[in-house]
Amino acid sequence: MVKVATTPLDRTRVAVTALKLLNQTGLDGLTLRAIAKELDVKAPALYWHFKDKQALLDEMATEMMRRMNADLTAGAGPGTDWQSALSGALRGLRRHLLMYRDGAKVYSGTHFTDLSYAVPMEAHLRTLTEAGFTPGDAARAWFTAYSYTIGYVTEEQSMGPDPVKEEGGYDLAARAERLAAYPLAAAAGGEMFRDFDAGFEKGLAAVVAGIGATMLET
Repeated sequence: MVKVATTPLDRTRVAVTALKLLNQTGLDGLTLRAIAKELDVKAPALYWHFKDKQALLDEMATEMMRRMNADLTAGAGPGTDWQSALSGALRGLRRHLLMYRDGAKVYSGTHFTDLSYAVPMEAHLRTLTEAGFTPGDAARAWFTAYSYTIGYVTEEQSMGPDPVKEEGGYDLAARAERLAAYPLAAAAGGEMFRDFDAGFEKGLAAVVAGIGATMLET
């Protein structure tokens, strides 16, 4: 028998519950029915708040943004070194995305349901423009680095070990065997699919350096 929820059901409560279940089921296994069961309500009750799963993902991504807001904003501000501020924000973004199984997939391509994203964006755009970027180049710089981070974590979570079971991951030996005729491509696997922390930092440094070389007015 389905119990009646004692706490009022709202969008935030559903999103928080969905994020909790995400680590157990992964994105593919996350269903409105499973969320309703966790909330002790009937599945149709969720449709009062979300017309479909994409609407739910939008709210989940927004809740993730609310939680990471302070980390993304830390370091940005007048007089701050733009490279350090930007790099710090993206490390914070990656750290938060990795807190959730398939976190980057949930976050990517969604539409935020409130303006919580505007606070870190405004802070970093101001830091960049005060460092000499035009408003247009500041926007492009922020979006380029932001996109690199989301893309990197998407691949990291797809190729790395299961964050819950702590097992699995890309079989580099099998990959190298398949690519035996292509020695450089075979050897590249160790760089691309192991030590994701170091790989992220190398890529981030290249992105930030490239932004400075191509977008900052001198």
